[in-house]
Amino acid sequence: MSNIKVVFLPIGRVNFHMESANDSLQKSKEMLEKIFPGVLMPNELLTSLDMLNDYLRSIEKPDLIILQNTTFVDSTFASEVLRYCDCPVLLWTLREPVIDGGRLRLNSLTGAFAAGNLFYNRRKKFEYIFGGPDEEKVKAKIASVIKACQVYKSLKELTIGVVGNAPSGFYFSNALDTEVQNVVGARLEYIEVRDIINKAKELKEKDYNSYIVDAGKNIKDLDKIPAENLEKFGRLFAAYLAFVKEKGIKALASRCWPDFFVEYATPVCSVLSGLTEQGIVSSCEADVYGAISMFILREFTGTAPYFGDPVSLDEKKNSIIFWHCGAGACSLAHKDTGARAGVHPNRKIGPTMEFGLKPGKVTVIRLGRKHDGTFRMFLMSGEALDEPQKFLGTSVEVKADTDAAQIVNKAVVDGWEPHFALVYGDVKEEIKILCNLLNLEVVEY
Repeated sequence: MSNIKVVFLPIGRVNFHMESANDSLQKSKEMLEKIFPGVLMPNELLTSLDMLNDYLRSIEKPDLIILQNTTFVDSTFASEVLRYCDCPVLLWTLREPVIDGGRLRLNSLTGAFAAGNLFYNRRKKFEYIFGGPDEEKVKAKIASVIKACQVYKSLKELTIGVVGNAPSGFYFSNALDTEVQNVVGARLEYIEVRDIINKAKELKEKDYNSYIVDAGKNIKDLDKIPAENLEKFGRLFAAYLAFVKEKGIKALASRCWPDFFVEYATPVCSVLSGLTEQGIVSSCEADVYGAISMFILREFTGTAPYFGDPVSLDEKKNSIIFWHCGAGACSLAHKDTGARAGVHPNRKIGPTMEFGLKPGKVTVIRLGRKHDGTFRMFLMSGEALDEPQKFLGTSVEVKADTDAAQIVNKAVVDGWEPHFALVYGDVKEEIKILCNLLNLEVVEY
């Protein structure tokens, strides 16, 4: 995840209750330091435009500004902030410390309305939170915004590797360089399938044998795969890894069939599994936006995401099964079985991955293209059930937090692509904040 510069700007006026304002300021600074050590902040409340401008000129351009109306101020303060820097903004309003029929001590909320009105009219996307520095919802919101800004920056720095092109009829997998740059800011780096196969064939045993040995430590039954296929797997893994390292790739969208079965006689599934396990998230069927979806989830959680098709609906269990041929990362396997090697269910060639996924809370997303050329984000959550493997390949049965039948019906009618990314953990709030930064519509199911 990218390093970012976070700046805390507490603004106020001296004609309010300074004892209350300074108390809230000190507690806010202590809380922020715990959430994000190294946050930049002034020594005192910024109570004039001159103080604000002097402080802004003294620091480097930030990646996130946390603007706190410690007391009421008019819109000129927010206007100066926008004039200085066009980075994301979290607007933070404090509660009134005392409501006793006496003096209004902070009037922070009115100041937030003034700033919010300015941001709206300036068409500035921003996040907002109301509450004191001791409130858990405030801490959680600030932490989520910081994470979202880190992922936002990571996307701008991302290089996506594209191996070959999508299979015939998989229109949704294709992406234009300019589209990707416009939507998330990433760049694409291409290589042809024949080129990577040729690179694999040219390697010497010392260049690839260690990858076979390492795979055997994490994948059961690998010794049951024919030696010729294991050798080709090792060669292919080394060729992919060389491409990834040479181009600085952090996400990969790879063609898989029919080329690797027909021209190489060994699937690429286990290679994509291993890359995802190592932090290079890899989608099959050359799905670029699927790879971006996986990357987003990996950045938020630090764990391997899963990439799969919705293949079955069970109304009684309120569940959806997500499946794919055999490219799931080893760490996703159910602990009772672990990750096992097998052969492709249709082509009968290995090695592929064979297991059901582990149980736990999950978030499912998909960055998708709309018919008008704009983009949107699919978002749902649920519980991966403690169930045995459902189909050959890798699969997970997810009990939805809402109505599974309605999710499937609406997602089909709404025209979503059939590839989704899943990760363990609840990152729905972070996804929503990131989409706000990217100006993406969120469609929550």
